[in-house]
Amino acid sequence: MLYQVSHTTIYKYQFGVTFCHNIATIKPKNMLGQTVVDYKLVISPKPTEFSEKYDFFGNTLTRFSIQEQHKKLKVTALSKIFRDHTLVPDIYKSTNGQAINLMDALVALKSQTIENLDVKQFMLESILIANISAEIRAYAEISFKPNRPIFEAAYELMQRIFNDFEFNPHVTNVATPIHEVMIKKKGVCQDFAQIAIACARSVGLPARYVSGYIETLPPPGKEKLVGTDASHAWFSLYIPTFGWVDFDPTNNQIPKNQHIIVAYGRDYYDVPPLKGVIYSSGKNKMKVAVDIRPAV
Repeated sequence: MLYQVSHTTIYKYQFGVTFCHNIATIKPKNMLGQTVVDYKLVISPKPTEFSEKYDFFGNTLTRFSIQEQHKKLKVTALSKIFRDHTLVPDIYKSTNGQAINLMDALVALKSQTIENLDVKQFMLESILIANISAEIRAYAEISFKPNRPIFEAAYELMQRIFNDFEFNPHVTNVATPIHEVMIKKKGVCQDFAQIAIACARSVGLPARYVSGYIETLPPPGKEKLVGTDASHAWFSLYIPTFGWVDFDPTNNQIPKNQHIIVAYGRDYYDVPPLKGVIYSSGKNKMKVAVDIRPAV
């Protein structure tokens, strides 16, 4: 599937900004099953300084500074992405991947292989997934039993979060602690991904945060509206001897072609689409619009 993706962020500043320095994690990944055919980042006002590099997790970081007075910042990422999930190893066709249980996984993860050293960073606490509560661990242990296949357990965990939690964009924000989300049972895709990651880490399994996009389809007979798509997040669990498997608890599905991957991190804090510092006063407003559609 070939997609055209547009992601626009607009900041409006009440009294203007004299200087800003920003970091964007907004360029989709080039990886097995996903190819960046074309990519362009349009920034207004034009940056004084601009650079790209890879971060610790292999994501593309774009740094830019604007050193002139402005009341509006507009950042638009335009991407053309080819997706073919059939190129990625299929967990459903892997007898061993489906069979490995929690006890075997924990033993395998103790070995000091290069691969294990890479995944172990995703077993540790992170800024937004720290001090994992007893309630979260108890919630995880309902699914993760010692002799149960961890793929089966993770799939059930995804289903339980989908059924137990209410999608509500008015209850949480990027700084809401996961223990509050656990109590309220409400939040957005970011919250659900981080609850799942906390559950996996609480029983000793590596899990990472995935930021990206998901194509939303219009109702039958209706035209798709520009801007109805959105940034999205889900989680990925590492299964020894097989590899990483993605799960989307917001939509209760294993991601395929409709999911476009932008970045991996320990939690949202590692991979926000845009962050920075400004010299200004007064209030500011932010507006985000994402559009995904099949490319012509």
